[in-house]
Amino acid sequence: MRARLMALALAAALGAAAAAQAAETIRVGVLKFGTVNWEIDTILRNRLDARRGVTVQVTPFAGEDASGVAFRSGNVDIIVTDWIEVARQRADGDDMTFAPYSSSTGGIMVKAASPITSIADLKGIKLAVAGGPLDKSWLLLQGLARKQAGLDLLAANEVSYGAPPLLAEKLKQGEFDAALNFWHFNARLEADGFRKLVGGDDAAAALGAAGQVSTLGYVFHEGWANRHREAVLGFLAASRDAKELLKSSDAEWDRLHADGVVKDEGKALQTLRDRYRDGIPARTPREEEADAETLFRVLAGLGGEKLVGKATALPPGTYWSVLTDGK
Repeated sequence: MRARLMALALAAALGAAAAAQAAETIRVGVLKFGTVNWEIDTILRNRLDARRGVTVQVTPFAGEDASGVAFRSGNVDIIVTDWIEVARQRADGDDMTFAPYSSSTGGIMVKAASPITSIADLKGIKLAVAGGPLDKSWLLLQGLARKQAGLDLLAANEVSYGAPPLLAEKLKQGEFDAALNFWHFNARLEADGFRKLVGGDDAAAALGAAGQVSTLGYVFHEGWANRHREAVLGFLAASRDAKELLKSSDAEWDRLHADGVVKDEGKALQTLRDRYRDGIPARTPREEEADAETLFRVLAGLGGEKLVGKATALPPGTYWSVLTDGK
């Protein structure tokens, strides 16, 4: 009996080793301090990749330029970027393609007691904008202001561009009346008593989107993904598993905080958790793609060739066809 048990244990160990050896490695490039690390760490710590038959290997980068170079040179398989960049590159002949990751968007924040209560109230103020003149939320909010209030935010205001953490701090110090910032900086501001006036998702809805559209996605080369279809689907399944865990488990957030993955202390943790959950994609990639086609036309009109390059419409394949069409 003992010999039989030992044989079974050995067979199980060999089977596990064989499975581990057979698991294909997916090399993911991430920004060193990006929020995607919350999800990737959840995948790795809970072995969600192994459960889906893949091995996730993470390479951190200091900035988007470095991760982009590594991706184009083949040193990583997947990075996180937005679908506008994918569309721009596809129009230039690249085969980059997109799988939705997060629909969290930036928004304009003001002090809780600010007299600014509507888009029309943004006229004649000191307005800060993170992400630069071609930030997608900024362009959509300009379109919203024109549509709802006949207001040209650029012409009507003193607009300052800058780094997200700097602008958040200066808003707290009262140097700006309002600031458009990325969602996680806004979550921290919300925890400090600020309120959101309007978000990029509100602008998208007013300009034709039927629901939330993921601004960011996991991006990879279509040819590579089609050759490694099951591994890519395994990685995306592990991503969904991580989101489900982060959606349902406050304890997992406490672990991320204790491990220093989520670095904010105290009251900001709960707000970051709640806003992250708000941004978990809830629609099918095909539904998102339909709205992306609408928003692309809007953004092309607002940002022009500097934003979308040669593309005049959302190029076919911007969203990975395996997700949208099952092909």
